[in-house]
Formats: sequence, structure tokens, C-alpha cells
Amino acid sequence: MADESTNPVIEGRFLRFATRAFALPDGQSVRLDWVAHPGAAAVIAIDDAGRLCLLRQFRPIMGAWMWEIPAGKRDGDEAAEATARRELAEETGLAAHRWDALGPIWPSPAFCDEVIHLFCARDLVAGQPRPDEDEHLEVHWRTPAELATMIRAGEIPDSKTLAALMRASVAGLVAFPER
Repeated sequence: MADESTNPVIEGRFLRFATRAFALPDGQSVRLDWVAHPGAAAVIAIDDAGRLCLLRQFRPIMGAWMWEIPAGKRDGDEAAEATARRELAEETGLAAHRWDALGPIWPSPAFCDEVIHLFCARDLVAGQPRPDEDEHLEVHWRTPAELATMIRAGEIPDSKTLAALMRASVAGLVAFPER
């Protein structure tokens, strides 16, 4: 956990970049560059046919289109499941009657305190997507076999998507075919 001696460097729209002192297990203190993040949620959405929702989304930072699951940052003190529900609706137009928590992940713990809460949404109801103005995305549906092929081919480098698929598989919510 960080102590209160923070040297803010940049305050962004929702990120804060700073150098901060952190305590080590041996009692020593070390100053590290740190990115403060509000947290996020990501959703594996599974339809009645067993297909999974995958977004093809343009990521300007990477300068590329990426395959990923619906996800987004928390707004204020919004609960993680509320974030998941909101992001699923905004990006895909979907709502769900069944939700399973798949647990949190820490995507970059060496320099960022972001926690992404993973969920699985089922018993889906279609609606109208309302993506943010800076989001360029397409909604696609893939079978577990198609996703396994994409993963083996390296077409899905997004860590939250890979982690959520693995967690959904371990939880018995998605059955990937054996090779």
C-alpha cells in the first residue's frame, strides 16, 4: 500500500500519474512511478446458442483494431457489477438476467493500481448500443471453437479478454474444444 508522500506529475481525464513512496515487506520504503486508475469491469456475454460476444474495437494508442470483450472504467464510486452492466449495454445494447462474478485481475501491478472485475452475462436481451463518441467498435459473435482458433493464432492479445475467457472456462461457463 502507498503512503501519503505523493509527487503528482500529471492529472489526466481519469488517470493520475505520480511518483509515490511505497512500503516494502522488510520495512524499507521505495519511491515508484505510479498510475492511479479508477478500476474497470469486463464481461463475457454468452448467448443461448453458446456463442460469445467479441468486440472488434479500434485502439488509437496501439494504432490497431483489437478483438476484446465489452469492458470499461468505473465511474466514480460505481460498483463493479454496475459498471459491467452499463458497459455491456453501451457497447453492445445487451442486458442480461444472469450474472456471475469471475473475480478481479490486476493487469499491470508493477506500475498501475488498476483492478478489472470480470463477469459472465447470460440470458441476454437485445437492445440498442450507445457507444461513447470516441469508441469505434463492431459487435461479433464467436463460438468457443472459433475463439480457440483465434487465440492459438495470436489474434487476441488483449489481457483482460484472455483472462476472462480462462476464468469462464475454469468456472465451467465456457467449454473450449480440445486440440
